[in-house]
Amino acid sequence: MRICFWGNVASALSGNTPGGGELQIALIAKVLANKGHDVNIVDYTIECGYTTSDGIKIHPVQDWNKGFRIVRTITHRLPGLYKTLVSIEADIYYCRIREFRHIIAYWAARKVNAKFVIGLAHDLEILSFADRCKYEYFTNIGNLWWFSNMVLSELLFQKLLRWSDLVLSQHAGQKDILMKKGIQSIVFPNLIDLDEIPMLTNPARKQFVYAGSIAKNKGVIELFHIIESTPDFYYNIIGQPRDKTGRKYYEKLKSIPNVRLMGRMNHQDTLLQIMNSKALICTSPMEGFPNIFIEAWVCETPVISLYVNPGDIFSNPSLGKFSYGSIEVFTDQMQRISEMSNFMHSAKLLAERTYGIGEYRNEEIERVFKSVLNN
Repeated sequence: MRICFWGNVASALSGNTPGGGELQIALIAKVLANKGHDVNIVDYTIECGYTTSDGIKIHPVQDWNKGFRIVRTITHRLPGLYKTLVSIEADIYYCRIREFRHIIAYWAARKVNAKFVIGLAHDLEILSFADRCKYEYFTNIGNLWWFSNMVLSELLFQKLLRWSDLVLSQHAGQKDILMKKGIQSIVFPNLIDLDEIPMLTNPARKQFVYAGSIAKNKGVIELFHIIESTPDFYYNIIGQPRDKTGRKYYEKLKSIPNVRLMGRMNHQDTLLQIMNSKALICTSPMEGFPNIFIEAWVCETPVISLYVNPGDIFSNPSLGKFSYGSIEVFTDQMQRISEMSNFMHSAKLLAERTYGIGEYRNEEIERVFKSVLNN
């Protein structure tokens, strides 16, 4: 098979992922390339094409940086993206992370008689417009590009889900939501590369760790209140402020003595911090299936989640604690987190079996992509 992915993915292949969605694209690409398939990634952030050690071909977008700044999206970037995608003549075009430019990949797929696949990256992609306004759009109002992407994504993305040859959902909850909309999907859990998990003998586990953007839609206000109400706990905060609210509370966190602000860290260093922590804490009000949860479990670190419970995953008590949106319950669970220590090895084994790249999962991934060609 010849498969084509597109997006800001090249950096994720080298361990500097810009986000969870890009990391998942990179991992799927690696699996398929290692199975002997012709894997191509179109990345608009690079200037020169190359081939990775895994045999993945990275293509720049023709004419991406040409033209006048205000109008070049229309005059150069979108036409260049279309020409580049069509020139690959893939059997399957795969898109992930909601945005309007996936329509270009859809048109390219139809032009060359290929299949078009969408992988979900967030629950908000299939929830209501009101939910997206509350948890995304109104939390960080941006520039003209932000507005254009918002409007066009609202007009096109739901249609693309219906037009696609296959939709991959992250968990059973997403599948149920799509089914109610009359859209068929299959559950395709996130991946983790077990070879990248560091080894750490006798981790100290003296502090709690938060890893992610410092922003309103990631629960920075709730995070601040939790830290304020637990002066006896120590916290490592990994990530940078991403919006006005995030910058405000980041400055406040600087003055709290039991908080260590780590800034942005690479993937390996982040995993080491998680492995050395009492628990990973998540205050985000809305997610898909966070990669960071899987990484914590594989590091034998429990998760405490304030709002997010993808596919009711925390019904398995060995994976961590779910707080049902209550800060009081959350802080109580933090007090009792040592009770989780006896469960975490079984959590690691479960996560490795369910999400880890390996012979069984690799066969499953290949089977999913082959099946779309036969339907």
